[in-house]
This record gives sequence, C-alpha cells and structure tokens, in this order.
Amino acid sequence: MTDTRSSVLITVDELADRIAGEPGLVLLDISDDLETAPLERPVVPGAIAVSLASDISGPASKEGGRRPLPDPGALQKTLQGFGIDADSSVVVYDNASGAQAGRAWWTLRWAGHENVRLLDGGLAAWTAAGLNTAPDPAHAPGGGSIVVTPGGMPVIDADDAADIARNGALLDARGKAAYEGDPGKTATGHIPGAICAGAKDALGPDGVFKSTEDLRVMFENLGVDGSQPAGVYCGSGNAAAFELAGIYAAGLAAQLYVGSWSAWTGDPDRPVAQGPDRG
Repeated sequence: MTDTRSSVLITVDELADRIAGEPGLVLLDISDDLETAPLERPVVPGAIAVSLASDISGPASKEGGRRPLPDPGALQKTLQGFGIDADSSVVVYDNASGAQAGRAWWTLRWAGHENVRLLDGGLAAWTAAGLNTAPDPAHAPGGGSIVVTPGGMPVIDADDAADIARNGALLDARGKAAYEGDPGKTATGHIPGAICAGAKDALGPDGVFKSTEDLRVMFENLGVDGSQPAGVYCGSGNAAAFELAGIYAAGLAAQLYVGSWSAWTGDPDRPVAQGPDRG
C-alpha cells in the first residue's frame, strides 16, 4: 500500500484553513510522557494533549520494548475519549523531532483509521509561520465512536527484522552515533545488516520534509524501492514511524519493527554489530 504526500502530511497553512472551516477536525498534540513531564507550553488552538506513553503505547516490557503496541480495546477507549469517529479527520503534531507525532500517525493508521495526517514541521513550523497558539490544550470531549481494527499498517518482529536486514533493506532511523554504538558497551550498535538512515535525513533545513521527489530518490537509493522487503526500526519505534511517514509520503512503503532496538537488546542472545559497516 502506498500513499501520496497529501494523504500523509499537512502544511501549517492547510491546517490553519482546516481549523477555521472544519468543526469536526480532531487535533492531537503528542508528548512522550505527560505523567512524568506535564505539558507546560502553548499548543495549536483546539489541540488535545496526548501522552504517547500512556495513550498510544502499551506498557514497556523486555519482549515488547519501551513503546510496544497498545491493547486494541484500550486504544479504542482512548481514541473515543478524544472524540474520534470513523469519519473524523485527525491531525497530529509534536514540539520535538516529529518522532512522537510520527508514532501517533502510524498507530492510528495501524488501528484502521486512514484519515490522519502529520503536521509537517510540527509546532515549530506553526509558530514560525506567525500563527496563533493557545496557552492550554482543549478538553477531550469524549463520545467518539471509532472502532479500532488492527492491521492497517504492516508490523514485523525481531526475526522478520533480522531476515530483512539480510535479504532486503532494514533502515535504522536513529542516526550515525547510535548506529555505530560504543565499543565499550555491548548493548549498543545496530542490527547486523541494517542500513544507517537517520530520520532527520528526510528533513530540510527548515524542519519540514524534503520534496516528494527528493524523498523518493533518497529512500530508493537506500533500497526501499519495492523490489525487496523493507523495514524500519529505531530505539523504541518512534523515529522509525516518523521515517515511515516520509516513506509513505514519497509513495513508497515499508514495515515497522515496533519493539525496535529496545526489544532487540532485551534478548542477550541476539547479535549486535558496531561501527559504520552494516555487519
């Protein structure tokens, strides 16, 4: 399954128009963990504050990693609490690297809700455009009727990731330092055979995604070209989901290793490669 840029991303100008003319729009402001770091910053007007840790992910575990998939029933209850219906238009954003919003975008798609888009550039792009913010998030209205149907986005496990690293293109979205690891620490480095492809490489200097053509060329050169299996992982599945947004925006497709490095290293018998070579 592939997507065009407009079905994955929304610009700040487009969002401003939608807020003014679409009363049913659901806007979600994503933070990593509101329980340990409460929201203390402005938001896009009308946005509901969402905790990636407790609202969008399941409990951390050695097998599932730091941010595993949520229980479908629990996720459905949460999304209904946000007022999301089957036909709701949803926009997600964050005030960080985009990884948290990317994971929320991917999770809603995985849950079967296709009408969700990622704000290109996040809150930084919104404020840079001189658009208004609100001092506090909106109250979650409840009353949504969305039914979560898992399977809307493809998922791989550790064995799948290892196979794709050997026989396809497994992208490591963390960046060069994490990919190469620390020779003095055994649980650092990358999955053998993985390709270093930091999620930030998909962004321009203004913090928004590169042009569709540039994204397509970049990812095809990394092996995500439809000719072989392709997957993406990172530390806990967030930056990888954000990178997947860029892949889908370019009209390509790949699979997410949700547990990512935090799950891979949960099993000490799994191999680890270090240094710049794929291993």
